[in-house]
Amino acid sequence: MRLVKIPIFHRFEHPLMEDLRKHFPALESCIYLNTASNGVIPKPVIEWRRQHDLDLMNHASVFRDKHKLHIEQIRQKVADFFDASPDEIALVPNVSFAINTVLEGLPKGQKVLLLKDDYPSINWPVETRDFDVCYAEIDENLEKNIEAAVAKHKPDVFMFSIVQWLSGIKIDFEFLKGLKDKHPNLLLIADGTQYLGTENFSFADNAIDVLGASAYKWLTAGYGNGFIMVKESARERIFPKTIGFNSAEKFESLATETTFMKHFEPGHQDTLNYGSLEQAMLFQEKLGNDNIYQKIASLSAKAKGHFTEMGLLKNDTLLREKHSSIFNLKGDRELFKKLQEYDIICSPRGGGIRVSFHYYNTEEEIDKLIGVLSRCV
Repeated sequence: MRLVKIPIFHRFEHPLMEDLRKHFPALESCIYLNTASNGVIPKPVIEWRRQHDLDLMNHASVFRDKHKLHIEQIRQKVADFFDASPDEIALVPNVSFAINTVLEGLPKGQKVLLLKDDYPSINWPVETRDFDVCYAEIDENLEKNIEAAVAKHKPDVFMFSIVQWLSGIKIDFEFLKGLKDKHPNLLLIADGTQYLGTENFSFADNAIDVLGASAYKWLTAGYGNGFIMVKESARERIFPKTIGFNSAEKFESLATETTFMKHFEPGHQDTLNYGSLEQAMLFQEKLGNDNIYQKIASLSAKAKGHFTEMGLLKNDTLLREKHSSIFNLKGDRELFKKLQEYDIICSPRGGGIRVSFHYYNTEEEIDKLIGVLSRCV
């Protein structure tokens, strides 16, 4: 009698997603759960960088003759990726540079609301300048805390990270829309470094007025590249002072003719680093942004379920309905060392252990992490 094969059905996954790990050699020797610290650069980006530098070496200024066209191409790619206008975007070496440029352009003495224990590159530039600073607490009631602080202090500016670097707490965008509706003159300035590249985002549809990011984490573009986006309506509030010859439209331009966004690009722009950002975005688009974002959300949900069962999460994460893919687990230095012994790459942060999951991680890696934690906790 002939045996009939019964097909085995597997969970659908985009074909390019199935073998994507071959593009990330660093994943072969460890369980990498540290994208919140440093995203892994894919091979195609590195290969492009090699060719770029060879072209620069072999052709020198002839190669650079086309750099302005390339920069505009990169700017357009960032605009397309985040549903913004190219005129709203400046390419910057990192978000810290961009934030300092924005703050230097704000009138002194303004009242600025910050989140207590937000990323130092957000809070320090405000706290060390002539601003009137007030704070809201970061916990499971984040949005209520912000609303109360705005009502009490009546700030001119609210500056914050979309996703918190220590806990992974993500601010509610619908809340921001409501906040902006109630307080239309409140300038919203945000850092998206720990967020952009993890889910679909539209700058046009968001309440945020100014948004910057470094691209070495979730956008996997390496160091030395980032961007800032500023809406037209916010420009009457900000007067950036940074300027250089690259800010000019042409050789004959006067300094006084500099457009707003070009104040963020005062010097020669590096097509190697900004081109790496473009290539990283092209790589993600080839995999399919929706596939990537669905996978991140799936991994995050699975991880949170396990961490909850094991009692490893604090209330600031446990009691929130929506969360990012960054988690701070209860654990000391001894536990961190144990994880290192099992080649699990993560970071000690905020009195706990921070783990983070990106599209190149797998459910099997979560299972292995849970297995180690079960034996060590």
